[in-house]
Order: sequence, then structure tokens, then C-alpha cells
Amino acid sequence: MLSSIIGDIYDCALNPEGWAGVMTRITKTIDAAYSTIALTSISDRRGRFAARSAWNHSRMQALQDYELDDIPGLKAAIAGDIDQPVTTLSVVSEGELERSAFFQEWAKPQGLREGCTTKFVHTPDRIGLFSTTTWADRPRISAEEQRFLALLSPHLRRASLIGDLLDQTRVTTDLYRGVLDSLAVPVVLTAADGRVLYANTDAERMLSAQTPLRTKNGVLQAQSPAVAHVLLDAITAAAEADASLGSRGIGLPISAPGDPPAVAYVLPLTEGTSRAAFRPACAAVFISTTTSASPPPADVLIALYDLTPAEARVVLQIGEGLTASQCAATLAISENTLKTHLGRIFAKTNTARQADLVKLLSTITSPIITA
Repeated sequence: MLSSIIGDIYDCALNPEGWAGVMTRITKTIDAAYSTIALTSISDRRGRFAARSAWNHSRMQALQDYELDDIPGLKAAIAGDIDQPVTTLSVVSEGELERSAFFQEWAKPQGLREGCTTKFVHTPDRIGLFSTTTWADRPRISAEEQRFLALLSPHLRRASLIGDLLDQTRVTTDLYRGVLDSLAVPVVLTAADGRVLYANTDAERMLSAQTPLRTKNGVLQAQSPAVAHVLLDAITAAAEADASLGSRGIGLPISAPGDPPAVAYVLPLTEGTSRAAFRPACAAVFISTTTSASPPPADVLIALYDLTPAEARVVLQIGEGLTASQCAATLAISENTLKTHLGRIFAKTNTARQADLVKLLSTITSPIITA
């Protein structure tokens, strides 16, 4: 079920009309009342896109009458970590929820109980929220259901950001080459081993200039060896199964030192989906060079090494030269928790000591993260 829903999510990158169907499938899977998704510009609060499963339209419009602080749990989700579902009842008690004006005026009359909101995008200019709301007669949202929603989050991020790059362009078999060439972003189609099968006009110019991506023996390459390895890993994973991609291949920083920021997104072109119009290519690599493209350091570590947000924060603190005890105090966690994080970090980054992490971070931040 997870793999099937993820496949539908990726189809939405090319056909945004499919988002409502995805929301409906997620709603049914976790026995919820309804689900919503939205990607919004932070500067002017303009919606990039929004969709929901079936629900009373006038009731949904009434939600706009409530401020951020009026909806229990919403502010905590926006301020929290990316890919981490936040349930209403993890922020307020059942009694506090039931006494709130929002519950009495909006949720209770519709037979609703609590919500669970996941922040799946947070860039300098965009924020994306995915929410599901439950019926009043069912139990609290379980840890298993939260894990399911967390697993969907990076796939929602990849599909929504690629779809935003395309600016709602419809891609069909008949428009294959014409649509790609008309896009204002470089797009490269590759085989499972990274061999370039097709590059649109902007991508050809990029490859000719050999920055920020280039080819070597016909294989797509990033300037940094670390990023090059992860980019090829993401392309290989895209060729195997949608669900295996995880957070790799999302916002990979590919800028050379001193160059404008640029990031790459890998979209799987899975057989049996609308994306199969681009077969025999297995993956499409989209390159964004907008001024807000350069991801925060924590997001870089998450993309490169599949770290959790908490693990990324530990690495950044270690990179600042803090000792284990200082790091634990700064992050307000116990030293035992820090040791657990470090063990997982060492395994994911193929390092063995904190000194190795400091060295690793120095090789990443200098050539990749631009000011």
C-alpha cells in the first residue's frame, strides 16, 4: 500500500490534478475523515498548490476565519522538524482540545476529533504542510499511523517541489520532447546507471559549461565526489522502486565553490505510471538555480546521508568543535541519547569518531553550501 501511494504521489509531479486522489487514498488507509496538502510561498502567503480529499467546501472555507494560534497543534507543527508528524493530542490535552473555540465551533459539529500535521517542505521561500483529521469515534492517531505519514513526507516533498518547478506544466507522451525543451529549468533523463539519455535545451547548455553538473563517459556527475556518489545512488534507487528513494535525491546541493546556488531533484520514472511516458529513461534529474535554492546545512546532511533532523543537528554541533557533553547540553538531550545518535550517525556516514565527523563536515560545507 505504501509503495502504491508513493507511486501516485510521484505522478502528481507531472499531473497535479492527481493530488486529490492521493489525499483520498491516504485518508482511507488510516481511517481518517479527510486529508489536505498545501505548498505556500512564505513571502506573500500565495498558494503554490493545494488539494484535499472530499469534504464540505463551505466548512473548509470557514477554516480561513481561524488564526494560526486558534488551531490546536498547528503552530507546533510549523515550528517543528521537517518530516515529523505532530498530532493535536501530543501538544494539548484532551480537555484543552475540547474546551478550545476551534473544537467547539468547527471540529465537534462535524464529528471530528484531532488532526496530525506534517511539515514536508520548509525552504527560505516555501512551506508545505500535509494534514489528516480523524473522526470523533475512533482512537487517537497511533504511533504506527504517524510512522506511515512520516514515510510519505519526503516523497511529498520531492513531487511537490518538482511540480512547482514545472509550474503546473502537463507532460504527456505526445509532448515529450517539446515540453521538456520549453521548460525554463534544466532536465536530464538518465538510465539506471546515470548514463544521460536526453537533456533538454537548458540542460545541454549546463552540460556544455560543465557546471553545476557535467558528464564523464556519458554518466551524469556532480562536482563534489560526495554529492556525485549520492546523486548516482538516488538515480539507481529511482530505477528500482519509488519507495526506496527516501530523502535522498531531494535538494542535492550541486553548486561549485563561488557559483550561484543550485540543487538537483531526482524523480523516478516508474513503469506502469504516467511517468513511464519517458521510458526507457529510469530517472529525471531537475535542476533548480533560484536564489533560494541553496538548502540549509541540516537539509544538506539529511539529503546526503539520510540523517534524521535530530542527527543532523548533532553533526552540526560536533562540527562547531563542541565536546559530547557540550553538544548534549546545547541540544537539551541526555548524553545517553547523544551516544545513540552518534552511533547511528557513524553508521550512516561511514565514520568512527567525532574527529572524522568534523573532517567530513569541513569537506561538505566549503564546496557545497554557499552563502
